[in-house]
Formats: sequence, structure tokens, C-alpha cells
Amino acid sequence: MRAVDIIIKKREKEELTREEIEFFINGFVDGRVPDYQASAFAMAVLLNGMTPHETTDLTIAMAQSGQTLDLRDVVDIAVDKHSSGGVGDKTSLAVLPIVAACGLPVGKMSGRGLGFSGGTLDKLESIPGYRVDLSTDEFKKQLKEKGIVLTGQSLDLAPADGKLYALRDVTGTVPSIPLIASSIMCKKIAAGAHAILLDVKTGLGAFMETLEDARVLANLMVDIGKLAGREVVTLLSDMNQPLGNAVGNSLEVVEAVQTLQGGGPPDFREHCFHVSAHMLVLGKRARDLAEGRSMAEKAIANGAAFEKLRVRLSPLAITFVQLPI
Repeated sequence: MRAVDIIIKKREKEELTREEIEFFINGFVDGRVPDYQASAFAMAVLLNGMTPHETTDLTIAMAQSGQTLDLRDVVDIAVDKHSSGGVGDKTSLAVLPIVAACGLPVGKMSGRGLGFSGGTLDKLESIPGYRVDLSTDEFKKQLKEKGIVLTGQSLDLAPADGKLYALRDVTGTVPSIPLIASSIMCKKIAAGAHAILLDVKTGLGAFMETLEDARVLANLMVDIGKLAGREVVTLLSDMNQPLGNAVGNSLEVVEAVQTLQGGGPPDFREHCFHVSAHMLVLGKRARDLAEGRSMAEKAIANGAAFEKLRVRLSPLAITFVQLPI
């Protein structure tokens, strides 16, 4: 089996086998498949697409390219969330403390921005002293003790995705729906998620500019979840205008903190409550969305959500994010 034959097969719009995909991904990780062949593969996928089974095989191959976490000894159910990103989307910074304050432990491994919008890690690194490079052991320890983790992808989890993620950003292959779906889902599977909430943005400020494309991405990730034995719920969110008022990494951190303190723009606050309610239902902490929303609103009102954020940030960081804009 040769990498070039796999590239040619996908170039000719043929369906790859699980063995071919595993061979290519494992070779990419250990250096037998160089970056230029991986770039050609990504472009072939961008132009010709992948079937749901191909995309699932790619997802599993990337998830298994390194260690995979088993969180059953840490939490009763591991729930994760992901947003496909958009201008002003700082939802994770507010939602994770909200749901953790409601008794649902949540550990999230986030990525950096692709294209024009900053990623969650880019926003967090605007806080002085914030570490985004927790080890796997540190991830599990903090999840068990504090009930909340928001960090970057460790080098031993889904390393194939880390390498391919960087290549996509510089080879014009970011918009590929199969590559977006597999990148998102492989991190969730490798990080031990049992249930996953996916917030798929659509509009002029998102990668999926049309509602049709957003539905395709959402349905594909649900299919991957089913084939991989995970429970997946997707939300479609309007991103034809920025979410909230602040755009820019440090400014978005400030706005997320203001929201946790009971303020923040109405559209952003509403979106956080909606996402939190779905996560609390997925995590079996709420019976339905109405109860989940009520719990989220209470966590903001009594200050519990903001306190959950403080357990992860140093006093210096809290001082920074409370500075006036």
C-alpha cells in the first residue's frame, strides 16, 4: 500500500477503505507520509468529498492515532461541547462554568482559530498566566477535583488531527466538510466524551455560510456519533452578525466574564442559556430543556457560575478580565 495510490484514488472520486485511511493517517503521524502528501490528500477530500462511512473511518483513525481517555473513573458521564466558530463566538467561556456550577462536570479540549476568527485557545491565552497545555493526567485530576477543564489538545491525544489541523490552515482546505467533521469529532472521542453537544454556526460570519451547508455538517457529525457509539445533539445557530458586542480575543473574554456576572449582551446571554440547557439534559442533570434553562439562570443569579470560572483562573487573570473596556 502506498500513500500516493490513496491520494490518486480519492482524486478519482473513489471511496477509500478503512484500511487505506488507517494506513495513511498512521503514516502521517510517524513521518512515513510527508506534509506535501497529506496536503494533496486534504485537497482531494476538499474537492471530492467523503461518504459518512469514510468520514467516520477517518475520525476513528485520527482519534486512535494517540492515546484515548477513559473518564469513567472520573465522572459518571462525560459531556462535551463544540462550536464550529464564528465572529464573536465566545460561548464556551461562559457555558462551561454555567453547567459545571449546575453539577455537571465538563472537560473540554479546544482548538485554535482557523481562518478569520479566533479559537477558544486564542481567547484564553489573552489571560496572563493561563495554561492551555495541560497533560492528560492534569486534565483528569482537575476534572475530578474542580469539575471544569478548558485546555488545549495534548500532544498524546489525536496527534494526527493536530498535524492535519495546522496543514489545513495554510493549504486552503479549511472549508472541507468531512475534514471539519472528523477534526471536531476525533477530539471529542479521544477525550472520552460519551455525549456531545455541537453548536453549528451558519451565516456570513461562519465557515458554513449557508443553512444548507450547516445542516450537511450537522447531520454528518450526528452520523459519525452514531457509528462511533456516542450520543450527539446539534444546534444550528445564526451567525449573520457577530455574537454579542465584543470581537477580539481579550475583549471577548471580558464579555464572557460580564455575562457570568449577570450582565452581557442579551443575544449572547440567551444563546448561553440555550446551549447550557441542552448540555444539562444530555448530562442527565435536567429532565427537560425548561428545567435546564432554569438551572442555568440560577447559576448566574447566585454567582455560582462565576465562581466556577475563578477556580481555573489566577487572581491576576480575574483582575485582567474585569478591566473596563
